[in-house]
Amino acid sequence: MLDEFTKKRIDKIMSDYIEEKVPKHIRNQVKLNYKFRGDSVTLVEERIAFKSDQWVQLPVAQFRLELNKWKVYWRDSKNKWHFVEDITPEKDFEKQLKTVDNDDLGIFWG
Repeated sequence: MLDEFTKKRIDKIMSDYIEEKVPKHIRNQVKLNYKFRGDSVTLVEERIAFKSDQWVQLPVAQFRLELNKWKVYWRDSKNKWHFVEDITPEKDFEKQLKTVDNDDLGIFWG
């Protein structure tokens, strides 16, 4: 379980990231959000469903704190999470978030 200090720090990092990433003029169509669960943080994209006013959640990446380092995971079509071996675990959460944002591997933002 993440301690309160770490949670608040990540909350600030993620809030700033989302504010910068999604332009205000399209926030009625696309949103980014995140969820805490245990020692993990899941980045989620939300979009309006086709011919509906319901929002659909599409998990983008998951960050897991394991042995004091953040590991990055991707989700497959069967909703299973897999460790991204090409992304080295890091103590710096922001570095991992930037790696996902850059998506040099082409697995997060499709």
